[in-house]
Amino acid sequence: MGPGRYRFPVTPLAPGQAGPRPGGGPLAWIRAHPRACDTVLALAVFVAILVGAMAGPHGPHGPRFGERDLTVTTAVLAAVASGALAVRRRFPRSVLAVTGVCTVLELLLETEAPRAPVACSVVIALCTLAARTDRSTTWRVGALTVVVLTAAAMLFGARPWYAQENLGIFAWTGMAAAAGDAVRSRRAFVAAIRERAERAERTREEEARRRVAEERMRIARELHDVVAHHIALVNVQAGVASHVMDSRPDQAKQALAHVREASRSALDELRATVGLLRQSDDPRAPTEPTPGLAVLDHLIDGFVRAGLPVDLDVPRPADALPAAIDLTAYRIVQEALTNVHKHAGQGARATVRITRTADALTVTVLDDGTGPDGPDAPEPGGGHGLIGMRERVEALRGTVETGPRPTGGFRVHVRLPLHTTQATHQAGASGRSCRTGETG
Repeated sequence: MGPGRYRFPVTPLAPGQAGPRPGGGPLAWIRAHPRACDTVLALAVFVAILVGAMAGPHGPHGPRFGERDLTVTTAVLAAVASGALAVRRRFPRSVLAVTGVCTVLELLLETEAPRAPVACSVVIALCTLAARTDRSTTWRVGALTVVVLTAAAMLFGARPWYAQENLGIFAWTGMAAAAGDAVRSRRAFVAAIRERAERAERTREEEARRRVAEERMRIARELHDVVAHHIALVNVQAGVASHVMDSRPDQAKQALAHVREASRSALDELRATVGLLRQSDDPRAPTEPTPGLAVLDHLIDGFVRAGLPVDLDVPRPADALPAAIDLTAYRIVQEALTNVHKHAGQGARATVRITRTADALTVTVLDDGTGPDGPDAPEPGGGHGLIGMRERVEALRGTVETGPRPTGGFRVHVRLPLHTTQATHQAGASGRSCRTGETG
């Protein structure tokens, strides 16, 4: 999760479940108490059925109440149909079947005064089924319900068959199925929006963690390259000074001067690297450019003064290289020469060859050393030089080959493609972890 962002908890919605809404009031109470709401609805439907059974629909000024007598059949069917609505959320199909059967029984049994007020329970049950199931189920069950109830009303209901009471059953059941399907579609839409928001939040957090890990890897690699190079030079020059301190003090002083120069360079590069951790508005943050092939001569001079002869074959400056490739090429030469100085032994000679084509930059570092002998020979394993080298090259989608030469010595060959995308250049500045590697 990036800085300055707040994460709100998101609870996944069950099928047919409405998402929570801000605010309180009656709607919030209804959502918090669904069973109590269904019980109240069942009582209201029961009262409405009883009132409708006793009302005359064709009065001179509208319906007139008390014109009809309430029969036991209507009261029992109303109680069963409305009572079933109390469990409409848990058993929508069963509730629809019960209310539909009660409606048909009322049309069949009330032969003297055909009426179908129990049908209002079917409307609510059908709407609930459409809201809590899928669209295909709504179409199939809804069509069957509309056809059965309309046919029963026209056959056994009010006369003539096209009376408004019979057509009303057709209209209300059809609208109930449509309304329930609209409610279900809206709930699915809200659930999809919430799921996408949650996925986007997770993606932002994962991206932030990935960027942090890549930045840590890049800084660790920079620190290793700086420290390994300069400390190797300091170690060699300090050993020379210690060896000739008594016999040749002038040479010892020269070696100590090289130690001081190498340590100063290490401190400068460490300061520049650690400065990346500062805030962008810190006035003490370093502003020197990162090293590149333009300052490769200074790097070679340091190794030559430390006693490692280096032959440099670099083409004339052409178009400027991308910053990531320029820095990577410099670090490859630095790490390869550091390994030669540490592991190739006395009398070794190195060759640095850099070639550039229209498609790639090739860096080759060769040496003819045979490796040091004696108790001070380095132990295999434990280094990170070639690991970091491979990480840099793979981040730029290049290739690296390292290994001993048939004629003796060691070879490092790197190819860096120049036609990379902007995203690859940024990845080169950040770096990626590598699966395999060798010691530095």
